Amino acid sequence: MHWQSLIVALLVTSCAAYALWTLMPSAARRVLAGWMLKLPLPGPLAAPFERATRAASGCGCDGCDRSELKPKAAAAANAAQPLTFHPRPPR
Repeated sequence: MHWQSLIVALLVTSCAAYALWTLMPSAARRVLAGWMLKLPLPGPLAAPFERATRAASGCGCDGCDRSELKPKAAAAANAAQPLTFHPRPPR
């Protein structure tokens, strides 16, 4: 087997795994992440699985609701902020 074929097979497999993980329903992703965390994974590999086991906030971002700030600073960060609308650049 040539090195090129091995590299292509590795790339295709990793891209397919990423697409499957991304498109998987969150409930199934949470269960699979729980199973993966039972394996002895190093820290950088375990971090995405730990994030996936947490329940989603419903807003689709990892913003202010997941803040690691102190409670008083987190409350200030969650305070109402004015919306700023920027004009669309001309085409």
